[in-house]
Parts: sequence; C-alpha cells; structure tokens
Amino acid sequence: MTELSLFNSLFNDLLGNTSSSLYTTANTPRVDIKEEDKAYILEMELPGRSENDVIIELDHDSLKIASKTEEKNVTEKKDDKKAPKYILKERRSCGFERRFTLPNDVDTESIKANFKNGILSITLGKKAIATPKQIAIEAC
Repeated sequence: MTELSLFNSLFNDLLGNTSSSLYTTANTPRVDIKEEDKAYILEMELPGRSENDVIIELDHDSLKIASKTEEKNVTEKKDDKKAPKYILKERRSCGFERRFTLPNDVDTESIKANFKNGILSITLGKKAIATPKQIAIEAC
C-alpha cells in the first residue's frame, strides 16, 4: 500500500472515501496530516478562532472537529449614534464540521490536542497492532 493510498484510506472526510481537497469550501479549514513513528499529527488552520470556539469529539473510530461562530446581534436605532453603520457586511456566521475515520492503530486513550497561533494540532498516538499468527490444527 502506498503512502498516498494509506492516507486516503485512513482519513476520510465527511463526504466519504473521496479526497477532501475536492470538497473543501471557503468555510472548511485546511488540514495537514503527517505520520511519525509513534503518532499521527493532524494540524488544522483556524485563523480568528480560539480553543474555546472548537469542539473535538471521538466516537469509536471517528474524530469530529467542529466550530461555529455567530454574528453578534447589533440592533440599529435611528437615534443611536454608537450603532455601527455598515457599508458592506459579508462576515456573518461561519461554521464547519470535519470528520476523520481513524486507522486501527490509533490509541484513542492518548489523543491530545493543543491550539497555538491559530493552528489546532491533534496528536494521535499509535498502539501496537497484533500481528497475524498461525493457529495449529490438532489431530482428533
């Protein structure tokens, strides 16, 4: 199995077995995933967000990363001089949800996440997978 096919089979996005780069939108943050000897490292760009804006959930072999920011309600009153007057307002609410199917060798008890300078980094530690063994046949 090549490294590219390994990544495609290990980390599927919300839309199934297709490449996530085909379906990314303006609201979908980009992700880099690298493999090290003892762990997989997932890094996601989340500019303008903090660790309080992001939810990470693990459900069996599925890792979900989601976030939603909402526009603060600003009511404009005609006599209110402090209310902002927008000429153009394109930023409203923005959210995303990404799901990744984890490989069998991820130790789900050792997953760690940190957030620094707009980058969410999730370390998925590896566990040893039992190697296939031959079963002896006993004569009756």
